[in-house]
Amino acid sequence: MFNKVLIIGCGLLGSSVLRGIYSKNLSKTILVYEKSKKNISKIKKIKPNIKIIKKLDNHIGDVDLVIICTHMSEYKKIIHKLNKNLKSKCLITDVGSTKINVIKLKNKFLSKRLYWISSHPIAGSEVSGPEHGSKNLFLNKWCVIIKEKRKVSKKIDLLKKFWKKLGSKVILMDANNHDKIFSITSHLPHLIAYNLIKTAQDSQKIQRKNLVKFSAGGLRDFSRIAASNEIMWRDIFFSNNSIIQAINLFTRNLNSFKKNIQSKNNKKLLSKLVNSKKVRKQIVLLKQDVAKPDFGRE
Repeated sequence: MFNKVLIIGCGLLGSSVLRGIYSKNLSKTILVYEKSKKNISKIKKIKPNIKIIKKLDNHIGDVDLVIICTHMSEYKKIIHKLNKNLKSKCLITDVGSTKINVIKLKNKFLSKRLYWISSHPIAGSEVSGPEHGSKNLFLNKWCVIIKEKRKVSKKIDLLKKFWKKLGSKVILMDANNHDKIFSITSHLPHLIAYNLIKTAQDSQKIQRKNLVKFSAGGLRDFSRIAASNEIMWRDIFFSNNSIIQAINLFTRNLNSFKKNIQSKNNKKLLSKLVNSKKVRKQIVLLKQDVAKPDFGRE
């Protein structure tokens, strides 16, 4: 598909892209830009002949595809280096979880001779680092490609083909719709997980007892989500304006639950609990999870 691909940042997602490209033979040459010495040593174990670069300089001049897999707070610095060193008509994409901020940033700073079409592969884990990457990370997972006005259809088709080769199911979406959807389906659940763990920590201090050792399945599963990379999630919370609306809606519903419990309103509370179960069934029917007890854990 490509002569030379550049992966910027090679943690969980970047190393999974790297493995996928090697597995499917999608590029003749792969460059990896990674600053972490620990990550570099781990990346070399994936394939000994990987070309790791320490600077975004003239080494990247003939790259066909750039995949940015760093924290979103790094994007602005990266754009300036890409403007200076990439050849014209190079295709750039990223894997960030919010998009309105990315669109604004690249529209303001990216050279007009370059093409940036933003992607969001809905894949990942609470673990980070290249040692956790997998060539199958994107298999049967959604990848959202952000569609903008005046985008070259050939470049979009090329990017769609790339993600499909890695195993993804691809859908086009505008940035505004994307951020609203994922503020509810991804960003709010992570924020709730962080807050729940904070609440458990505060409760331990108040009661002066070790509550964590009695963790039931609920706290255990929320703790997995809350173990995600803190820099990545800070960037997401700061950059998605729709998260405030999601928090407000969640707060209203939480207060409603509180009132039903305080007043022992059996009818309203049971209705909420029964309706909530329908979402789980829908997720399983859409093959986003399995119906096995305890999420199929052994």
